[in-house]
Amino acid sequence: MEFVKMHGTGNDFILINEVEVGWQDIGNIAKRLCDRHFGIGADGLILVCKSNKFDARMRIINADGSEAEMCGNGIRCFAKYVYDRKIVTKKKMEIETLSGVVRPEVVTDDNDKVRMVRVDMGVPHLEPDSVPVRWEGRLINEPIAFGDKTLHISSVNTGVPHTVIFVSDIDSFPIEVYGPVIEKYNIFPVGTNVNFVQVMNRKRLMVRTWERGVGMTMACGSGACASAFISNVLGYIEREVIVSLPGGDLFVEVNNNIYMTGPCVEVFHGDISLWS
Repeated sequence: MEFVKMHGTGNDFILINEVEVGWQDIGNIAKRLCDRHFGIGADGLILVCKSNKFDARMRIINADGSEAEMCGNGIRCFAKYVYDRKIVTKKKMEIETLSGVVRPEVVTDDNDKVRMVRVDMGVPHLEPDSVPVRWEGRLINEPIAFGDKTLHISSVNTGVPHTVIFVSDIDSFPIEVYGPVIEKYNIFPVGTNVNFVQVMNRKRLMVRTWERGVGMTMACGSGACASAFISNVLGYIEREVIVSLPGGDLFVEVNNNIYMTGPCVEVFHGDISLWS
């Protein structure tokens, strides 16, 4: 099975053409390949698929075998994969995902290889049914008790469900304690990604994300967009902001749609047998 290992600001993926896996149990394959001790190691598996209506179709399988609707860092890696391999020859492309059509635009180097991708992430959704979240009205900066600690949380869908929580010191906050609790909290029927945000100034955020089905990651593109959007709604930042993540920076623009710009890197490629 041929594969490519890529990352977007440290959020790493294994990319495989769908013809390589065929009918096999993709959830089990993802768990085996993403295992960092016994597999290749990654936060998720991305399948490059044909689309009947658009330029290509992306499937993203988390490291635990669950399928996600979309992935912000993953779509940048996907765009690089299909452009560099001439599967898609347009610099502005339309990619089909479970959350709808996503429109990345690639930026190339002197050798016509993708070094950066700007993604139109679409319109963010706050309505409870669209997040989804069991709440009366929009969930924005509402206090909820988790044990002996009350956190003010906001929920939005930027391709996948996200919760945004503002903290005063992101380095000392126990993300590993509260991340998994909030991810599976009972008001989120399909779970949620959890973003912990420190506002540095009106043009910079620091964000750490506990990803649904993965855990802590070096970066989350849709989480960076969710964090910037909620920060803007609450008046904390301008419409254009740098989001600093453990794996690097992303540039996010909040307009009617959200736009995310960031790098994507091919680390290595190879061939692996699932049954060896």
